[in-house]
Amino acid sequence: MKPLRVGVIGVGHLGQHHARLYASLPGATLVGVTDCDPERAKLIADRHHVPVFPQVTALLDQVDAVSVAVPTSAHHAVVAECLKAGAHVLVEKPIAATLTEARDLVALAGAKGYVLQVGHIERFNPVIRAVRPLIGKPGFIECHRLSPFGERGTDVDVVLDLMIHDLDMVLSFDPGPVEEVRAAGVSVLSSSIDIANARIAFGSGCVANLTASRVSTNRMRRLRLFQRDAYISVDYQTRQASICRRRVEPGARPTIEVEQVRGGDEEPLKLELESFLQAVATRTPPPVSGEDGVKALDLAYRVLDAIGQFVQRHEQAREG
Repeated sequence: MKPLRVGVIGVGHLGQHHARLYASLPGATLVGVTDCDPERAKLIADRHHVPVFPQVTALLDQVDAVSVAVPTSAHHAVVAECLKAGAHVLVEKPIAATLTEARDLVALAGAKGYVLQVGHIERFNPVIRAVRPLIGKPGFIECHRLSPFGERGTDVDVVLDLMIHDLDMVLSFDPGPVEEVRAAGVSVLSSSIDIANARIAFGSGCVANLTASRVSTNRMRRLRLFQRDAYISVDYQTRQASICRRRVEPGARPTIEVEQVRGGDEEPLKLELESFLQAVATRTPPPVSGEDGVKALDLAYRVLDAIGQFVQRHEQAREG
């Protein structure tokens, strides 16, 4: 199969890795990169021996597909331009800054017949791939995603920056319609929410409790699922999981059987880009579709609305 011609729009912290991997994947030919910072663009382009395209339009004339890794506020404008120019798109999460913009991109991709994939990278973590066949109907899900503070990502709040990974993951387990969202959050070092907790109840009876922070002293990426036949604990960082099952022997007291599972060493972004290239080459739905991106963004905004109500109540209590 002939390699797809690909480009990267935005080669900052994330985009540089898209360029690195495209340059090494047999299913792709990295045509070039573009970035609003010419020096940064030249640095990454020189690293992979490809040209810099000063404008997005010029790059789109030369490619079949692109990765878009620009700030969230620019997602809609850039992705729409790419789709209209005839390029398939992998856009970093969140899909767009607003639900209206997100739905517009999904509609545009559908009308044009192009692949639109959203970069919810944890779906491709090897440990998730290893344990997903064991996940049935969780009754309770707990997620912790904690990071030290850094300037990157502060153009959006912690819900859109970090928690949205876990919102997408929870939704991927098909817990049913959302029935109730309760949430709390505070600003600490930035002008937006830096730490947040959400409790989400679903129609299936499943409850998810999610905590995201970008003002913690240590990094943590944990997922815990409780279901009728097992408790599953996942560490995204070490790519290890523990599966605890109830074991009953005739005439004996029940015991807990623990199995350790380790995911492979594959780089999640590499697996994500390969899935995108495969979807483009075969014109099949991507594993994380634009519709998936809309669902995660919709739930993120429901969490933010609940946080807004919490903040309002808290301020009223202080004033009262």
